Amino acid sequence: MTAEYKVHGSVAVITLANPPVNGLGLSTRQGIVDGLDKAQQDAAVKAIVITGAGGAFSGGADIKEFGTDKAMQEPNLNSVIAAIENASKPVVAAIHSVAMGGGLELALGCHYRVAAPGCSIALPEVKLGILPGAGGTQRLPRVIGVEAALNMIVSGEAIKSEMLAMLPGQKLFDKLVDSPEALAAEALAFAQSVADVRPLPLVRNLPCKHPEGDAYFQFARNMVKGMSKNFPAPAKCVDAVEAATKKKFADGMAVEREIFINLMWTAESRSLRHLFLAERAASKIPDVPSDTPKRDIKAVAVIGAGTMGGGIAMNFLNAGIPVKMLEMKQEALDRGIATIRKNYEAQVAKKKLKQDKYEQRMALLSTTLDYADLKDADLVIEAVFEELGVKEAVFKQLDAVMKPGAILASNTSTLDVNKIAHFTQRPQDVVGLHFFSPANVMKLLEVVRGEATAKDVMATVMAVAKKIKKVAVVSGVCDGFIGNRMIEQYGRQGGFLLDEGCTPQQVDKAMEKFGMAMGPFRMGDLAGNDIGWAIRKRRYTEKPDMKYSKTADLLCEKGRFGQKVGKGWYDYVPGKRDAIPNAEVEQMIADHRAALGITPRKISDEEIVQRLVFALVNEAAHILEEGIANKASDIDIVYIYGYGFPVHRGGPLNYANEIGLFNVVQAMKRFAQNPLDDAAFWKPAPLLAKLAAEGKTFQ
Repeated sequence: MTAEYKVHGSVAVITLANPPVNGLGLSTRQGIVDGLDKAQQDAAVKAIVITGAGGAFSGGADIKEFGTDKAMQEPNLNSVIAAIENASKPVVAAIHSVAMGGGLELALGCHYRVAAPGCSIALPEVKLGILPGAGGTQRLPRVIGVEAALNMIVSGEAIKSEMLAMLPGQKLFDKLVDSPEALAAEALAFAQSVADVRPLPLVRNLPCKHPEGDAYFQFARNMVKGMSKNFPAPAKCVDAVEAATKKKFADGMAVEREIFINLMWTAESRSLRHLFLAERAASKIPDVPSDTPKRDIKAVAVIGAGTMGGGIAMNFLNAGIPVKMLEMKQEALDRGIATIRKNYEAQVAKKKLKQDKYEQRMALLSTTLDYADLKDADLVIEAVFEELGVKEAVFKQLDAVMKPGAILASNTSTLDVNKIAHFTQRPQDVVGLHFFSPANVMKLLEVVRGEATAKDVMATVMAVAKKIKKVAVVSGVCDGFIGNRMIEQYGRQGGFLLDEGCTPQQVDKAMEKFGMAMGPFRMGDLAGNDIGWAIRKRRYTEKPDMKYSKTADLLCEKGRFGQKVGKGWYDYVPGKRDAIPNAEVEQMIADHRAALGITPRKISDEEIVQRLVFALVNEAAHILEEGIANKASDIDIVYIYGYGFPVHRGGPLNYANEIGLFNVVQAMKRFAQNPLDDAAFWKPAPLLAKLAAEGKTFQ
């Protein structure tokens, strides 16, 4: 059992003991019910306390049971709550640290609630595309009011217990104790004080009304739909809370249950649950055990004070880790420091950062022009020009000055980390840390594992990623790693679509309607079209048979490198990000098309989306086969956090699973018949072909 039972005088205490957050798995649920039975059969027991061991009361459902039969096996959570409500002796929830999801619903089913300050209270189910399914939408409005409850349920955000205790007329907590340390004793004393009180109070019997009724819920529905157009769950949360105000409790519960079950079957909820599990799985490396010793990272050095170097440095400053930044010239250092200050000052102006925190962070930053000054750093990250010769010079100098055991990391986005590692005498200490721009904002970090990278280095950088609040995904070594290797095929398809009849804005609009943060041409302008140009020039030598549209080269020959110069595929007004179509660019595309003898055709948005997304899928299948990515879900995480793939679709491989791999392969066969496309590319990767033939999905 993962619930312990002990008797303290006249009070039985049931302690949830299912680390790390006391998830309400089948064993825990059974333990609660068994404890209730024991307490009711013991004449010496007058009251019951339910609490949680360790650092949580309960974080809710046990994620290990998601998608298994155990999740709904009796006693399910509704049955556990019914057993509590029907207990013949008072049941007191002693809440501390975390009470979320099913954990909060469990507490709401108890007759009384005693809470410690600093406890995070939430119903976060909406973030998984569902709503609370064990009475949360029906009971929470009864104890904190309809509007406060609906805000919590629709947002899924946590609120501290002391804030909730201040709500006028709240009935969530019967007592808020002075400190977490006092909770156990106070809960026992409270349980003894109510041992003989009858009838036993039930949240379900409290009134639930809103004075404005229909008008309030219509307003709430309009607000929610405007903010969450791709997600059905938030609007359904409004429906469920409205039912709490208009129906008898049992009928409201039936409404909640029906909505919960329907939402569980939506593609959006499946995608969100997939990402929830994928993000946690990404941090686990198959051959690096969780107990692998980690190196201490107490000081960091960053080589390069440009946009990327400054952004990387900010991540560590934000986490309270000192950073020493190196450049070749003082002017470059001064520019870098000024940019960091500007970024922080913008946060202060928006009240997202307090002045004293800003000053503390800047105090952790120091600069140097001398490599020798980096010798005491535990981790050094280079963010210099993306050229192998430049990297070689940097790593040879680092090898000469860094202390033994220091981790040497490259921020390369495409280059061979194995070659970089062998510029040193310590390849086991070298790793790729590919931050995404802007590095102080983007959550994704590709951790590139070289053939010699030590396991403790991998364990250390994964832990560091968590500390600086990045979502880290491990990649093997190949040109472009996971994300950029795939995006190259996506971009190639964008170019072919221009050759065949599309405009940049048509392609971008189709992809943005699909849900991408921005289409391929707006993304190119943001990243810098000259970067892609440099890669293509390398490709023309290394892979002369690889086919590209020449439109992007023609654009770069005109100096239209993107937002940084105010012109790319689109024009830009200084200080704004709005992409303004340019007639000369459209004429350039038309002229190039004519020179090739191509008659433009009308291309549907569906074809645009399929060609670009399935290009990602096919390349991803090759990446999985080669072992560059550990699992399909890692690739989805890369695209969600690094490339703006729509969250409600769960990543490119989850999307492919949803529509069926057989259908993906059939579409690819059609695209291979297009003489203006690259027929060789559209041959399905062996893994994709195999899974489709067997009726299976990416795992």
